[in-house]
Amino acid sequence: MTTALIDYGAGNLHSVHNALRKAGADDAVITADPQVVRGADRIVLPGVGAFRACRDALVAIPGMVEAMNEAVNKRGMPFLGVCVGMQLLADAGEEFGRHEGLGWVPGTVKRIEPGNPTVKIPHMGWNDVTLAGTAPLLEAGEAYFLHSYHFEAEIGDHIAAVTNHGGPLVAAIARDTIIGCQFHPEKSQRYGLSFLARFLSWRP
Repeated sequence: MTTALIDYGAGNLHSVHNALRKAGADDAVITADPQVVRGADRIVLPGVGAFRACRDALVAIPGMVEAMNEAVNKRGMPFLGVCVGMQLLADAGEEFGRHEGLGWVPGTVKRIEPGNPTVKIPHMGWNDVTLAGTAPLLEAGEAYFLHSYHFEAEIGDHIAAVTNHGGPLVAAIARDTIIGCQFHPEKSQRYGLSFLARFLSWRP
């Protein structure tokens, strides 16, 4: 069994790889090869930085988006998007202009606009994760966040968990065999490792 961690220069690749291995993924491979992704048993898309830069880097790998679509949306392989890797699942992101996303989960990534002007942006540090809906794989607890933009989901059933930073923010999304987390499991210590372990044993 292979867990493919997609390498598209997204910044937090090796820390996510180390966390996956600590969580039990001895089979985790870092890869930019669409064929490896196409044949993987589960797929992880990390991400740090601006939405547009991450999207451009991902689509610049010939055949990668097509391989992801085939594995996840056609064959139902479990998929995890982390931070910007989750945000890329949206229809579009509005960081430095409006840019098209993968469109796997209807919604738009927008700048955090807290109701309280004293709340600082970016949202950085430990915060509560509160379950919403059925929330596959997730548990209530505390996780580490670092982001200035957030996922506004169009369909409430796709919101798996929320957090609060000057108002409610989506902490995780889920659809079919797809789950995405805004928090960083690789920086969330025991909470993050247990979440990754559940993902690795997930049989949706």
